[in-house]
Amino acid sequence: MAPIKLYGSPVSTATTRVLVTLYEKEVEFEFVPIDMRAGEHKKDSFLAINPFGQVPAFEDGDLKLFESRAITKYVAHQYADKGTQLKCGDMKTTAMILVWMEAEAHQFDPAASKLAWELAIKPLFGMVTDNAAVEEHEAKLVKVLDVYESRLSQSKYLACDCVTLADLHHLPNIQYLLGTQAKKLFDCRPHVCKWVADITARPSWLKVVEMQKKK
Repeated sequence: MAPIKLYGSPVSTATTRVLVTLYEKEVEFEFVPIDMRAGEHKKDSFLAINPFGQVPAFEDGDLKLFESRAITKYVAHQYADKGTQLKCGDMKTTAMILVWMEAEAHQFDPAASKLAWELAIKPLFGMVTDNAAVEEHEAKLVKVLDVYESRLSQSKYLACDCVTLADLHHLPNIQYLLGTQAKKLFDCRPHVCKWVADITARPSWLKVVEMQKKK
């Protein structure tokens, strides 16, 4: 049995952020599905790993972690000798990776996750989309993607010329948005469009998408 366990749901963006990293690193792990509709993430056994009662939760031997971006950083560093390096260059490049990881978390995600909720998740549950919220967060995402377009005109990936966590962290929300009207925001920016096509075609992400289809 694999020493690593990832507890979560394939429909959770935070869970898939960790999944794609594990697949990129070619690390053996056991995926433990958590039925959130049944409230399994609020049971004592789960709270012992993630006291906030949110997915994902992660175990590597006696180490217990939560918060998806913290988990991906751990995996990338702890298993640096496996799979895709997810880093390149010197300390200056490392600093750039950290910058664009922060940009994803604090600039891209707030707008993209709210759009994904309104345009992709709500319809799945028969909920009514808030068009005013869509308009508001599309405008915010446009500003972020304009910055990305400029950056990607100078670099193949966000931090450098090789794929890193800074790129992978974007995948979960991008995947949801590509199935909605927000796809046009990526398509109309040639460098962003090329980058999106590249990262969404990675074998690691295609494995995640297959998991979602089986859900």
